[in-house]
Formats: sequence, C-alpha cells, structure tokens
Amino acid sequence: MADFHPDLVEDALRELGAGKGDLRDAHQKWQARLRSRTFPGGERRYWVALGPPVAELERRVGDLTCKALQWPMPLWPDLRFEVLCAPGGGAVWNEWLVRAPEAPAPPLRTAADLTPWSCTVDDAARAFPPAAPLPADAPSRFRLALTVPDAPTRLIATFTWGLLQVVTPERS
Repeated sequence: MADFHPDLVEDALRELGAGKGDLRDAHQKWQARLRSRTFPGGERRYWVALGPPVAELERRVGDLTCKALQWPMPLWPDLRFEVLCAPGGGAVWNEWLVRAPEAPAPPLRTAADLTPWSCTVDDAARAFPPAAPLPADAPSRFRLALTVPDAPTRLIATFTWGLLQVVTPERS
C-alpha cells in the first residue's frame, strides 16, 4: 500500500504505535517464514501467524465451495483479513481485506466517493454494477473496471490487498 500512499501508511503506523523500522522488521520476518522449509503452508501458516480466525465460512466460487477464514483488523475494525482456501487441503487461493459482516458498506454513489482506503473490491463492485475484473499487475493487487454515473468513461479501480488505492480513467 505504501507504493500508492506512503502518507497513509505512515499515519497508520503512528496509530498502531509503530514506525517504519517495525514495518521493515515485520516484513523481513514474514518473508523469512514464507521461505522457511519448516513453516507450514496453506491455511495453516495463517493460523500460526495470526492465531485462530474469528470466522470460518463457506464461499461459492463458480461451481466450487471453498473455505473463507477471517481475522479482525485492529487498524480497520469494519474490515477483516480473509483467506480463501481450497477444499480438502487448505491451499490458499486468495488473501485480502473484506467488509466485516456486521459493518455497513460505505455510501458509494459518485467518482468522488472512491477515495483511497475507502472501500473493498466487493464494496465497489456492488455499488457500481456491472463491475468487470481486470488482470492484476501484481500478486497482491486486484483491478476492477467500473461504470460510475458521473464519470465520462469507465474507471479503473486498483486495490492492494482488497483495499482501494487509486482510480484512473480507462484508456481507449
């Protein structure tokens, strides 16, 4: 997220009582764990790193039913970190931020409402149908083409870890 909004990341670190050094250390530790032969894979790695999830749900993806594990987010109480796992083995298909079930979605009616960190992929897709997924430009990113009533062209919304980062006009 710092690629798009380093100022927002710095504000978030302050709110969490952490600094850039803490962020670097956490990232290095996570990367070392991911590359370790002894660190578990699949959904188990998230249980080890984050503890037990607050929710375990079934999700339909096309014809397949998968498991969704969710953890609370101290910085964003209305969001949860969600991991989608394949049936029968726990291979992770996706990991991102989603709206907590009890939290209302933000009111999204115009292009001006699409501000950084204001909504999740699902929030934007529901607010501006028909939203069309586009190829991602990085593993932790997701992109949607949105038709927004007050925009002269379709808009491309780019999300990192499921949280809106930037909106740009679609190029012809």
